[in-house]
Amino acid sequence: MLSYTVKAVLSALTVHYCKHYVLLFFFTDKHLVIDKSPATNKIMKIQPHIIRIVSLILMYSVSFTCSAEIKYPSKPIRMVQSSPSGGSSDALSREISNRLSLRLSQPVVIDNRPGGGGIIAGEITAKSQPDGYTLLFTGTHHSVLPSLHPNLAFHVINDFTPISIVAMTTSILVVNPNLPVKTVKDLIALAKLKPGQINYSAGATGGTAQLGAELLKAMAGVSIIHVPYRGGAAQLTALLSGEVQMSFTTMPATLPHIKSHRLRPVAVAGLERSKVLPDVPTVAESGLPGFDIRSWNGILGPHHLPPAILNRLNTEIVGIVSEPEFKARISANGADPTASSPQEFGNHIRNESQKWTKVVKFANIKPD
Repeated sequence: MLSYTVKAVLSALTVHYCKHYVLLFFFTDKHLVIDKSPATNKIMKIQPHIIRIVSLILMYSVSFTCSAEIKYPSKPIRMVQSSPSGGSSDALSREISNRLSLRLSQPVVIDNRPGGGGIIAGEITAKSQPDGYTLLFTGTHHSVLPSLHPNLAFHVINDFTPISIVAMTTSILVVNPNLPVKTVKDLIALAKLKPGQINYSAGATGGTAQLGAELLKAMAGVSIIHVPYRGGAAQLTALLSGEVQMSFTTMPATLPHIKSHRLRPVAVAGLERSKVLPDVPTVAESGLPGFDIRSWNGILGPHHLPPAILNRLNTEIVGIVSEPEFKARISANGADPTASSPQEFGNHIRNESQKWTKVVKFANIKPD
């Protein structure tokens, strides 16, 4: 094709795709020949000193890019937690972060940013650089946000990169032992006898505690009063102390108090009985068919998280959830270790958002 002889071994070869042509760069010891597409016969020659400069730039550029990919993570990772410290969600996030730190050889630091039912943590993450150094540990309340806040500053799906679910948890309806009820039917009967005199605690607006109680209230046709608290730990403390009489709580946080008889289990909120409390019936089988409150916890990143980083994080998190020790610890507390692909997680958030929009509208739940 050319009248020039290529001498020595090619030191670099780059193919650059342009809109109308392809450039093939051959670096030789004489000159650079640029051969355009068959649509043209024009040939341009570049002298050796220019070739050497371009070669060095390309080599260092490629080296830097590869190095950046290989070195992730090269500094500590911040995991923004949408719940306050002390609750079951916080405990789960710390279990995950400790194990993820070991796998990534970098600290994964929990940053509790409760408030607004997950809005504060969501905004921080959505506005962060998509570099893998800011992640969001959140739960079901993330799916509920759009139905409670139509003018939300971020989109719960489009402004995030789903990484993986880590656990699914069935809530449980429990009461303070001083409340004279043992079944759902007992509770409904007492609530009808004393309308507006039974209070329930909830740790987050639009969280499963409030969704469960308001759904029960709507389906049973009773009047019970919502008392908001900041986080699951405060919600549970209020129930234990007798400030409120009932609550839908997470299984991991509640089991120790059930075993010590400080709380009385009334019914499981999922469609199936719990393996750790097989004698406790579901709300659905106790007179309210179709009642189902099941929460999720998972990890997301900002939108446009690079595929290489997303794949690395998903691989490590799925690995953690599959660890026998992790599964045993989480299952013993009543949670179900559950991993997913990013696509599955994204679909789950979308479906949950649609589901809870109907529940929020049906129960007329309003943000505080």
